Amino acid sequence: MVDWSEQMKRLKARRAELTDELVDIEDRLDDEPSKDWEDRATERQGDEVLESMGILDLSELRQIDAALARIEDSTYGVCVKCGEKIGAERLDAVPATPFCVACAG
Repeated sequence: MVDWSEQMKRLKARRAELTDELVDIEDRLDDEPSKDWEDRATERQGDEVLESMGILDLSELRQIDAALARIEDSTYGVCVKCGEKIGAERLDAVPATPFCVACAG
C-alpha cells in the first residue's frame, strides 16, 4: 500500500486556503453597496470578478474533496477513466487530478 500522507497534507492545506478565500469572497460580496451610482457600477464589476473567482475556488475545492475521498478508499493514484496508475510526477504537479496524462489530454 502506498503512503499518500504527503499528498493528503498538501491537499488539506490547499483546501484550507480555498475555504479561507471563499469566506473572504463571501464577506466582500456582502458589503453594503455604495450610494453613488458610478461607484456602484465599479463595485458591480468587482463583484462579478469575485463571483467568478468563487466559482473556480468551489470547483477546485470539490476536486480536492474527491481526491481526499480517493485516498480514503485507496483508489488515489489510479486514473478514474482508464484504471491505469497516475504517475508520481503528475500527482506532484496536480495532486487532485483524477486522470493520468493520457486521459487528461
